[in-house]
Amino acid sequence: MKVSDILRVKGSTLFTVTPDESLSVAVTTMAEKDIGSLVVMEHGDLVGMLTFREVIQAIVANGGTVGTTLVRKAMDDHPVTCTMETELDEIRRIMLEQHARYMPVMDQRMLMGVISFYDVAKAVVDSQNFENKMLKAYIRDWPAEDASGSN
Repeated sequence: MKVSDILRVKGSTLFTVTPDESLSVAVTTMAEKDIGSLVVMEHGDLVGMLTFREVIQAIVANGGTVGTTLVRKAMDDHPVTCTMETELDEIRRIMLEQHARYMPVMDQRMLMGVISFYDVAKAVVDSQNFENKMLKAYIRDWPAEDASGSN
């Protein structure tokens, strides 16, 4: 399974923010859309990721408020990315090693989507459920052996 398979099921809705927007606007967008990340875009290019992790770190650094902090100051400016062709097993490995809960999907310089740890876990569970269903159907249809022990 590839990233393209996950995005096909998930859909292509993207939420972005610019680095010069206030963190409070970004946090409001995340809350209203019930999302855990925003892709930070500037002049059509990916320049960072803002997740709840960076938001919490910014709030702590600012004495418990977002204040006048800009997205640029809080964002991860070197997010780990993948392509549409990246295999699911590779995504799982990268996300675990990098502690990345969200990963932008790129095609050259074009943002194609974002996959989350949840998306990956759901894809794995769905795949396993399908495999289990097929195995159960195969076992149920297993040919009976005749008395001589051969089929």
